[in-house]
Amino acid sequence: MKFSCTKEKLNKALSLVVGVANKNINLPILGNILIRAEIQKVELIVNNLELAVVANLSAKTEAPGAFTVPARTLSDFIALLPNENIEVELKENELAVTCGKSSTKIKGAPAEEFPMIPAVEEGRGFAVNTADFKRGLAQVLPAVAKNDIRPELSGVCFNFNSEYYNGLVIAATDSYRLAEKKLPLASGTDNVRIIMPGRTAQELSHVLALSEGSDSEPTVRILVGENQVAINYDSVQLISRLVDGQYPDYAQIIPKEQKTTAVFPTDRLVKEIKAASLFTTTGVNAVSLDLNVSQGTIGVSSTSTQTGEYSSEISADLKGEENSILLNHRYILDGLNNLGSDTTTLQVISGDNPCMLLPDNDKSYLYIVMPIRQ
Repeated sequence: MKFSCTKEKLNKALSLVVGVANKNINLPILGNILIRAEIQKVELIVNNLELAVVANLSAKTEAPGAFTVPARTLSDFIALLPNENIEVELKENELAVTCGKSSTKIKGAPAEEFPMIPAVEEGRGFAVNTADFKRGLAQVLPAVAKNDIRPELSGVCFNFNSEYYNGLVIAATDSYRLAEKKLPLASGTDNVRIIMPGRTAQELSHVLALSEGSDSEPTVRILVGENQVAINYDSVQLISRLVDGQYPDYAQIIPKEQKTTAVFPTDRLVKEIKAASLFTTTGVNAVSLDLNVSQGTIGVSSTSTQTGEYSSEISADLKGEENSILLNHRYILDGLNNLGSDTTTLQVISGDNPCMLLPDNDKSYLYIVMPIRQ
């Protein structure tokens, strides 16, 4: 195997895949990256048995071949090289990398030891606008459960062309908050519902962020198989297992009414909640929002036996009843920071019911937070 390419192209391709490579005591090869050089292209492949990522790299191949080396070692070394042409060659079970006056030999393992990636050959295909999809993923990912106690909650629900919405609905909940985004589809009419692992969704968001540019593809292509999903975008393909299980019927917790509505500048409340968070009890993270309709203000307060207490007010446009609610400051900040709106609408029923955050002039996204019950 022997090929050459620019440092910039190799560095970018590595950055798209290296995060998936895992150190595994039982299968050390999973920490490696498979480099497969063909006449027309070079493929960089990582596979942790749950998720595989393939990045295509335009390069000049002199001798086809394949080999695996530790992914992080190769990525870290390439990042340190000057912006010149890089030559990669397999020499006696070592990968020789030369760039300008720098060179190294990295020990690796034969390509035959690398686990095969199961192809998703049949399935139902969809396409979604890249910019919309990237934004939607970023908005729902904070609400994914961080543990695997309930595997379905550690994933993101993708609901294509349901009775609920003719398009794609992506949603995530950790049972303390819920984020939902509706996206129109560029193509695809099948009705299918899947749970994508949170790790896959995170990597997909990472790939979309790194790949953006003037020459990037306008749509992301999604192929849903029996128990796998393949996502294709630009020169990258992600193939992932799906989470087996039934996603909870979260629609029943979306408030159908509200007793109090408050409209306010997003950045003002973010600033006040950050200040209040300095005076909360660790683990509880409780910040109180007092909706003073008669005064046209939202009171923000917190108290801690260790650090003290805080209180402030911001002006807001309020309608309905006087109300108050106690919320986890981390959860509400996640919501406010992902609305993508200068103005936010807060809808509250009571201190015992979920409240809802909505961006101004955007009905495609909602964020719900469960209250802390005193």
